Amino acid sequence: MRYRTFGRTGWQVSEVGYGLWGMGGWTGSDDDESLKALERALSLGCNFFDTAWAYGAGKSEQLLGQAIRSRSEKGARPVFVATKIPPKNLQWPGRANDDVRETYPADHIREYTEKSLANLGVDAIDLQQFHVWSDAWATDAGWQRAVEALKREKLVRAFGISVNRWEPANVLRALDTGLIDSVQVVYNIFDQAPEDALFPYCRDHHIAVIARVPFDEGSLTGTLTAASRWPDGDWRNTYFNAGHLAATLARIEQLEPLVPEGMDLAELALRFILANPNVSTTIPGMRRPRHVERNLAVSDEAPLPPRLHEALRSHRWNRTPNATP
Repeated sequence: MRYRTFGRTGWQVSEVGYGLWGMGGWTGSDDDESLKALERALSLGCNFFDTAWAYGAGKSEQLLGQAIRSRSEKGARPVFVATKIPPKNLQWPGRANDDVRETYPADHIREYTEKSLANLGVDAIDLQQFHVWSDAWATDAGWQRAVEALKREKLVRAFGISVNRWEPANVLRALDTGLIDSVQVVYNIFDQAPEDALFPYCRDHHIAVIARVPFDEGSLTGTLTAASRWPDGDWRNTYFNAGHLAATLARIEQLEPLVPEGMDLAELALRFILANPNVSTTIPGMRRPRHVERNLAVSDEAPLPPRLHEALRSHRWNRTPNATP
C-alpha cells in the first residue's frame, strides 16, 4: 500500500481508502461480512475510512467503530476516520435556494458531530464533513463559527465538504474561507471535470482531495448489462434509469478495448484515478473481503503507461445535474 499526504493536515493516508456507504443498509449487505471486510482492509494497510451518519442512521459509523476498537496489531499505522453531517432538511443534493438555516445551522452541526462521536466511540473525529453543499451558503457566519468551535474544542481535527455530483466548482467560495481542509468529489474515467478548476485550487492551497464514486456506481466494474435491476428501494434503480443505463453501457463498450491483457475494467478505473497526483485518496465502496483484497492490491501496481492514461482521458463525459439522475 502506498500513502499520500492529506493536504495541509500532513496525515499519511492510504491512497486507496474505504467507502462505507454500502454497509449502511444497502440491499445485500451483511454486518458480519462487513466487519470481516473492514478487518481485512486494516490488516492490508488501509488507514482511511469514509462513512456518514446518513449511512443507515449511524449504522456504518457503529460498524467502523467496532472494527477499529478490535484492532490488535501493535505499532500499526494511525487510522483516520472521516464522517459527514446530513443536511437538516435531509435534501440531497444541496440546493442554492435552501436557506442555510434549513441545512447547516450551528446547533445542527454540533448535534450530529456529537452523534457521530458516540456512534464511532471516539473522543475526536479526524475529518468531519458537510454531506451536501451549495456555495450560496459560503459566507454564512453560523457554520463558520461552528466549525471553528469544534476544532478549537478538539472534537474535530479537520473539516471538509462533500461536493454535489457533477458540480465540482460549487465549493470554491467555501474554500476561500480557509476553514475547509478537504474536498470530496466524484472523479473517475467518465467524470473528469474536477481537473478543470477544483484540483488546481486544492493543489495551490494544500487542500486534500478525496475521489469518490471511482466506479461510477458500478458501471466501471464492467458488470452491468441492459437487464441490470436492483431490489425496490435501491437508489441505483433511479441513477441507472433506462435512458442513463443505455447511454452508460454504450460508453463502457467504447472503453473496453483499452483494458490491457491481464487487467480488468475495475482495476483500470482505480489506476486512472491514482495517476492524478492531486488525489489524496480514493474510496471505493467495499462490503466483502475479496473486494477489499482486489481494490487495495491496485496500490501496489506500477503507474499506467502515459499513452494509455491519455487514451482514457478521451472518455471524459461531461454531465450536469439536470441531464441525468
